[in-house]
Amino acid sequence: MRIGELARRTGVSERSLRYYEKQGMLSAERTPGGHREYPEAAVDRVIRIQELFAAGLCSEKIVQLLPCMRDTDGGPSVVATPKLVADLTAERARIDRMIADLVRSRDTLDEVIDAARLP
Repeated sequence: MRIGELARRTGVSERSLRYYEKQGMLSAERTPGGHREYPEAAVDRVIRIQELFAAGLCSEKIVQLLPCMRDTDGGPSVVATPKLVADLTAERARIDRMIADLVRSRDTLDEVIDAARLP
């Protein structure tokens, strides 16, 4: 499929898809005319990249992580290194801290809202 179709099917801009390719997260074949041709599996790959960005990972970490993931089921691959596992464990701990901070902020807001509602 061409880049425009991949963009439509994933909701990701063509510019982002080119960036993913430049960073090594996505690959495409080239037609004789120089157009990008993506395989069907690129849809799952782009969705996975978006999920990883949404989880707070940077593109450098995603580039390291993608070869260790199977696009079809998201399971781990034998390519994962102990360093990558340690890095991802640290990233998960960072996300957990962010979640805890957000929960505390929400609880504080709830207290303020409840106090404001008192007669």
